[in-house]
Amino acid sequence: MRLDKLIKTKKAKVAVIGLGYVGLPTAVEIAKAGYKVFGIDIKKQRVDSVNQGKSYILDVPSKELKEMVKNKKIIAFNNHKSLKKADIILICVPTPLDNHKNPDISYILSTTKEIAKYLRKRQLVILESSTFPETTKKVILPELEKTKLKVGKDFFLVHCPERIDPANEKYKLKDVSRVVGGITKKCTQLAAEFYRNFIKAPIFPLSSSTAAEMTKILENTFRLVNISMINELAQLCGKMGVDIWEVIEAAKTKPYGFMPFYPSPKIAGHCIPLTPFFLSYKAKEYNFWTRFVDLAGEINEQMPHVVVTKVIWALNSLNPKLKMKPKSVRGSKILVWGAAYKKDIGDTRESAVFDIIPDLLRKGAIIDYFDPYVPEIQFKDGFLKRPVTLKSIKYSPKILKNYDLVLILTDHSGFHYPSKAKGGKENTVLFDYDKVAKNSKIVVDTRNAIKSRKHKNVTWL
Repeated sequence: MRLDKLIKTKKAKVAVIGLGYVGLPTAVEIAKAGYKVFGIDIKKQRVDSVNQGKSYILDVPSKELKEMVKNKKIIAFNNHKSLKKADIILICVPTPLDNHKNPDISYILSTTKEIAKYLRKRQLVILESSTFPETTKKVILPELEKTKLKVGKDFFLVHCPERIDPANEKYKLKDVSRVVGGITKKCTQLAAEFYRNFIKAPIFPLSSSTAAEMTKILENTFRLVNISMINELAQLCGKMGVDIWEVIEAAKTKPYGFMPFYPSPKIAGHCIPLTPFFLSYKAKEYNFWTRFVDLAGEINEQMPHVVVTKVIWALNSLNPKLKMKPKSVRGSKILVWGAAYKKDIGDTRESAVFDIIPDLLRKGAIIDYFDPYVPEIQFKDGFLKRPVTLKSIKYSPKILKNYDLVLILTDHSGFHYPSKAKGGKENTVLFDYDKVAKNSKIVVDTRNAIKSRKHKNVTWL
């Protein structure tokens, strides 16, 4: 049967390589649409969890995964042999930056080499991993063409950048439109037809894989530049005694020409702080410098230092209304509230906590942290010359008085926990940030979690 018929009748077998924040939700959605899915990951623990129907990704309920596994719609493997049977192959592997802010596409390269071993006629290969422009055409394609199979005729190659926003209740994977760009028109056509079978939102075919890669970078560069601009304005407003959060809310009243962005301790996550530098890296090949990207990145990297400075200032300041003596950061007990990069998830990728906690430890602070979604954090500190592991404390409002300062890095709404009674419903605890402010000696709030400005012990970013 031709590949287009296999796609239309949902008889095509789909391999998803990389079962992380992108791969697992994608695999489940494809399986729910009726396709049989082979999940592939180099981490055996992930493979075992999937085959047991146990989800480790917040956006994938274990109930859904278990049903797909039970119905034999998903089966996971710790090797690439299942690629022989796959008609469609999705690459969903990580693309981090190295220590020099250059893209590390080693996972894409190693995955491509594995695909080449099993590549056959009538296969569609789709790169979903974020990457620099021309990766699909100049990195993946040459490797696959070593098999002597011809793209657009024997096999098909496409880039369709992922658009997953973890914990977004309004826009889940199937509700977000996608762009598809292939090496040939036939490649694009086949991939678009495939995505239309499990994505409810519109699918937009583009002229090339490079256009699709550039689309993803534009989306994330737009956010990096604008959030960095707001972070710079937040620093200026702090010096002028102006509340940046009030200014943003006021600007939002304009019905056109303004889109709100908000200050943060550092732009983090799996895309925004990374992919713009893919563009910066690639641009140099064309003797071009992306100055906006580089400047935005510089401001972003400075934000943890700005936050630590706020902490030092808050502890040292002489505020007669607080009836407290100024303190040095050395020896001060600080509770870091939140380790995840954004609210209500357990994802810590590129989180500011990995810059801020080591800096405070180097300055002699005594650090605890609380995050109901992140039970443990680990980091290497070159200055301290030792690895550090911290575990989230058990929270109660009373413990806040034990700390000299509470630093809010993540404004979690609350957390859920199962009932102790058999068959009991899940319980929910919502955080009252007004009470957090009342129960704390000093608070530095980087997220505007505390809305009221009546608290004299609170400093906002």
